[in-house]
Amino acid sequence: MSIWVDVARVASAVNILLLLALASVWGRNYLQFRSKHPLGLLIFASFLIAQNTLALYMYWMDPTLSGWFSTAVPVIVWRLMMLLHVFETAGLAFLAWITFD
Repeated sequence: MSIWVDVARVASAVNILLLLALASVWGRNYLQFRSKHPLGLLIFASFLIAQNTLALYMYWMDPTLSGWFSTAVPVIVWRLMMLLHVFETAGLAFLAWITFD
């Protein structure tokens, strides 16, 4: 089961990095254009950063939750949680590609 935890951790960390990069672009765009669209994207990125930071904290730092996740959570649940993080990483990578292109 350790591989699922590691994949979920890595995907969450990559998501945070991608979202910080995207948020910096969207923040600059908002400051320059004062449009609702980049502001909405910036708020969206902020919520996703919070979600991924909380997930990374639960998987890694919190002694109670990380122990519970590594021992009591069924493997199928880990696979599905990992898959959600990987799908999010793929979506954010595509979004970063079109944003930075």
